Amino acid sequence: MADKKQEIEKVLTRGVETILPSKDSLADLMAKEKITLYQGFDPSSSNLHIGNWIGIRKLAQFQKLGHQVIFLIGDFTGMIGDPTDKSAARKKMTKEQSRKNAEDYTRQVGSTLKFTGENAAKVLFNSEWLSKLTFEEVVELASNFTVQQMLERDFFQERLKGNKPIYLHEFLYPLMQGYDCVSMNVDLEIGGNDQLFNMLAGRSLMKTTKGKDKYILATKLLLDPGGQKMGKTEGNVINLTSNPVDMYGQIMALPDNLLDLGIELLTDLPLDLAKNHKPLEAKKKLAFDVVEQLHGEKKAEEAESEFKKRHQERTGPEKPLEVNVGEEVEVLDEVVAEIKDISRSEAKRLIMSGSVDVEEETITNPKHKLDFPSNLKIGKAAFAKVTKK
Repeated sequence: MADKKQEIEKVLTRGVETILPSKDSLADLMAKEKITLYQGFDPSSSNLHIGNWIGIRKLAQFQKLGHQVIFLIGDFTGMIGDPTDKSAARKKMTKEQSRKNAEDYTRQVGSTLKFTGENAAKVLFNSEWLSKLTFEEVVELASNFTVQQMLERDFFQERLKGNKPIYLHEFLYPLMQGYDCVSMNVDLEIGGNDQLFNMLAGRSLMKTTKGKDKYILATKLLLDPGGQKMGKTEGNVINLTSNPVDMYGQIMALPDNLLDLGIELLTDLPLDLAKNHKPLEAKKKLAFDVVEQLHGEKKAEEAESEFKKRHQERTGPEKPLEVNVGEEVEVLDEVVAEIKDISRSEAKRLIMSGSVDVEEETITNPKHKLDFPSNLKIGKAAFAKVTKK
């Protein structure tokens, strides 16, 4: 019993930002009975990424404790597009696009969550209930929220200040996401801390419609030094579909000040790892552990070996190539594409794999804005000094 309590405490503490209404009451409930919990993933891309994986790992921890996990694919809410932290409305998708993006999701997380065997995770699509709501039912759900509540959100305030449009369908997103938990009648919802407003909307609807107190567990976010999430929209994504070598390199390219957070959110390694090792060694352990979890020990060893080989073979030329770019060229993927005579998508892949250094610092954000002149290293031994025409 003591061991179970310790495991529950670990699950409810490591990587956790907030638990509502309280951690202690959720721990008591988990010790007494099997709970049902979920996290939703909107298929705005065909690839899940490291930021998504934080929640997936947390779901897997609950699954190992014997609780019922629902892996919810937001194919309906994905058509609306979550406005959270967005300076402009998301581009809407069709149901077909949404479903197509999600078709490979379970394979991408299959090394972390169990979808077969005893206590298998369920896979549900929220179009199963949201597409069946009548207009009358939507109006009734909307009556639980005020316009003032929506407008208080920081990103809507920023849009108002910038005279940017806020579309009515964006107000419906937290209402739709909130209805998910009501329809599935869950005990707990997991999500990133940036989803707290949406999760609270569901908690409010659950109380109103079922008289039930839904728990919320908000995980910490893996933020880059600029305070941006590691995600596809921000251009600093590490996809779960990245090959092991690229993934290892991308993690090695993370800033040193992300080490503690990366270890806490992405691994079960000791939390004091970075304090007891030099940054490079700690980062190697982080990169190896993540690749091992997703691709297995053998692939992690091969990725580590390849990284060492590439790193040791990088030597500087006697004289760098001098490149002049046009006035309109400002960001890294444009410059790399021009230097290497490749497409911007190929340049983006190179950058995100940790193969590009700017002024001796590895950059993984394709939208990194350059100062001119800049010294670049691309791959093992391609050096260029970039200036404006």
